[in-house]
Amino acid sequence: MTKPNKNKQSKHHLNISHPKNKRADCAWVLHNVLENGRSLSELLPIVFERYEPKERAWLQEMIFGCLRNLPRLQIWLRELLDKPLKNKQKIIENLLMLGMYQLTYSRTAEHAAVSETVETCKKLGEHRLAGLVNAVLRNFQREDTSAKPIDSPHAKLGLPKWLHKKLSQHYQNDYDMVELANNMHTRAPLWLRVNILRTSMKDFVNTLKENGYEFECFEPHTIKLTSSGDIPSIPGFDDGFFAVQDFAAQQASLLLNAQPNDVVIDCCAAPGGKTAAILESQSELTHLYVLDSDSKRMERVHENLNRLGHTNTFGDKLSYLVEDASALNDMPNLPMFDKILLDAPCSATGVIRRHPDIMWLRKPSDIEVLVNLQANILEAAWQKLKAGGELLYATCSILPEENQQQIESFIAKHNEATLVPIHTIDGSILPTWQILPGENGMDGFFYAKIKKAHSE
Repeated sequence: MTKPNKNKQSKHHLNISHPKNKRADCAWVLHNVLENGRSLSELLPIVFERYEPKERAWLQEMIFGCLRNLPRLQIWLRELLDKPLKNKQKIIENLLMLGMYQLTYSRTAEHAAVSETVETCKKLGEHRLAGLVNAVLRNFQREDTSAKPIDSPHAKLGLPKWLHKKLSQHYQNDYDMVELANNMHTRAPLWLRVNILRTSMKDFVNTLKENGYEFECFEPHTIKLTSSGDIPSIPGFDDGFFAVQDFAAQQASLLLNAQPNDVVIDCCAAPGGKTAAILESQSELTHLYVLDSDSKRMERVHENLNRLGHTNTFGDKLSYLVEDASALNDMPNLPMFDKILLDAPCSATGVIRRHPDIMWLRKPSDIEVLVNLQANILEAAWQKLKAGGELLYATCSILPEENQQQIESFIAKHNEATLVPIHTIDGSILPTWQILPGENGMDGFFYAKIKKAHSE
């Protein structure tokens, strides 16, 4: 689970004032991420409302590309721009970076990239800066700026300085940092979890074949699509035959291994992917409590469970709690649990390939706050776990302080806590499991399974 954007405001404050124009909309999104701290999950739906699916794909490719190459683009911009633009003109800096990205990385014809960017400057209401935009992009071409070497290690890898430093400190001796960074910037595949309560793996695979989809199958009920297109257009979407869920996230329900008659809680559950997977993996639960602190995000849980048919199937076995997970121990009406899934709020550094804005929205100071929050939730959840029960701690982070170090600290404080060995998909047996981005095609993820001893 990622941490909600602390700058989040309502859509009312995010009206687009300029006419419909793809480049202008890209610049608007980049400006709101980089200058106003907005998230792509807020911004993209607003922009996408204006376009058809094919055009949305272009918009996403441009925006993601700029964010993945931001340090390099900023260096080029500083070299070519005499002085930074200010106030409402700042959006033109983002437009310029989009133009440079197109000239360097896209298939857009060079003359079109320049002329269309200049015209877009006018559409954004900055007619007086059109000459500047033209001059900067012409100089960028003339001086072959993109071919000049870049010295900054973080800029070479497309990472913010703080994140590059943290990853280098922890991974440099064991992993190729270039490969790790490339995997963080590579487009993620689309993973599906087949809902075996609605269809069979065999029937769903046959449907995909009949409709010309290319894919690979993985145990137990997983499909990786090579080509997908618009997700709601995939056969079986409206019938709830599948859920979109990365293969790393799919491991949560398998590792939790809920048993018949278990009482389970899914903490920090929104948007409900892991909740649904728990139900599909064990339909004979006594009860599943679904907890999240955000009422709007809990609406997503309801939407997803409804589409998959789980609300009707498990209605009286489900309870929804809009509560803070760190206060779990202060909820006397809740039972003790056999199994607890704690998908803790985290930096989301493992899913940057899907959410490149994370690199520029997160700050080093956020990590300490998150580590403290994780520790508080972990402690509260532990108090609600039965003796002999198991807690699965999960994050979509690749930072050790949120993962390995967090668990080591917890185990050191609790004599009754022991790690349950984890069997990974490649046959390894590990005390904890840190998945790095791109490993077996998965997102970055961390798992630790902790068992509470019976009192003597």
